[in-house]
Amino acid sequence: MNYWLVKQEPTTYPWEQFVCDGKTAWTGVRNFQARNHLRAMAPGDRVLYYHSVVGKAVVGVAEVLRSAYPDPTAEEGDWSCVDLKPLEALRRPVELEEIKAEPALAEIGLLRQSRLSVMPLKKAEFDAISRLSKK
Repeated sequence: MNYWLVKQEPTTYPWEQFVCDGKTAWTGVRNFQARNHLRAMAPGDRVLYYHSVVGKAVVGVAEVLRSAYPDPTAEEGDWSCVDLKPLEALRRPVELEEIKAEPALAEIGLLRQSRLSVMPLKKAEFDAISRLSKK
């Protein structure tokens, strides 16, 4: 199993809407590096759902349901999407400031490439954020 983080503005598609929908196609990614990360996802992989811009916090855990396929929202270019389903909300959101302050997360992609919308995580990083949500 691999671990990932996806970012979404809560004013566009909040965690609560994702939960109500029960699953979603993760479309609209228009960055080559993020697209390549989508293409590396496999069914069963775990995904942290991060609210960006407003709130700036990891709020839930999702699962990859379907590996990459052509993004139906792309009018041109070679873009991909995956299907995700929500698994659980974190006990409490883990805010960006907490992530920055946690030594175990010093190398996390969220801090090194803050504008990237899809990024891999190490299992230790996924676990560290899970632990922080339980404090």
